[in-house]
Amino acid sequence: MWGTIVKIGGRAALCTIQYMTDGPYVPDAPDGTTRSESGLHIPDDPFHRKLHHIGPDLFSADTAQTSGMRRVEAISGSSVGARNLWMGQTHVAAKTSSANHHHGHSETAIFILSGHPEFVFLDIEKDEPAEVRIVTKPGDYIFVPPYVPHREENPDPEDEAVVVIARTTQEAIVVNLPELRWAGPIMTTGEQA
Repeated sequence: MWGTIVKIGGRAALCTIQYMTDGPYVPDAPDGTTRSESGLHIPDDPFHRKLHHIGPDLFSADTAQTSGMRRVEAISGSSVGARNLWMGQTHVAAKTSSANHHHGHSETAIFILSGHPEFVFLDIEKDEPAEVRIVTKPGDYIFVPPYVPHREENPDPEDEAVVVIARTTQEAIVVNLPELRWAGPIMTTGEQA
């Protein structure tokens, strides 16, 4: 072993570098976990051992759906063993609106991949509740807080709108609603799910 000075973020730091000599290097792991002959930490559970590649041919439509759109699942508890994340795509055909819905206690992030979908929700902070429409374009992001009723619309007369969705739950939560009204439970700042 020997030390060397390296710059990290403009600050100097002393790093220890160890090279393997004869035979395998199997250091004692302080937490009792396993190490490979090359010294790499090997997690005890299979979930933490590899990356997962999910191509479009592996997307699954076997996920919660809302009329007027088609959801496909890529990353979830069932597809890769994800514990706190669901990702997929939503496709909204030309001249189509989805039904009103919310995603329960899940936070949802949306990335606009193609088309110009519009997101509609009910602004309840005004004297009288009023529908608000957010018009998007490719490259935009939308954040949907837990329990917020909304719908997606695609006013384009010819092209499908496609968005990528990420949720903070292992599986897709979709609660379809007859209208854009809050339908309990309503989480507020500081409450735990």
